[in-house]
Amino acid sequence: MFVAVYAAYLAAMSVFAFFLYSSDKRRAKKDLRRIPEKVLLGVSFLGGAAGGYVAMFVRRHKTRHWYFHAVHLIALAWQIALFVFLCTL
Repeated sequence: MFVAVYAAYLAAMSVFAFFLYSSDKRRAKKDLRRIPEKVLLGVSFLGGAAGGYVAMFVRRHKTRHWYFHAVHLIALAWQIALFVFLCTL
């Protein structure tokens, strides 16, 4: 039960993170108001790490910032660890 809910949550947050990163990239190209980095990183850390990390490379956005890589990798690690833990319940 918990695993399915958590997996759905991670999937939804990853899709949301992907669209946030894509939107920020479009805004950057058009010189419009940007999405704050703390929002991008927060969404990724709270469940959207997979989608955010994929978007970084697909959209070529924020790939030069070391802290974006670090936050995504740490977030992926804890999200996977929690998933594995929930699978053992």
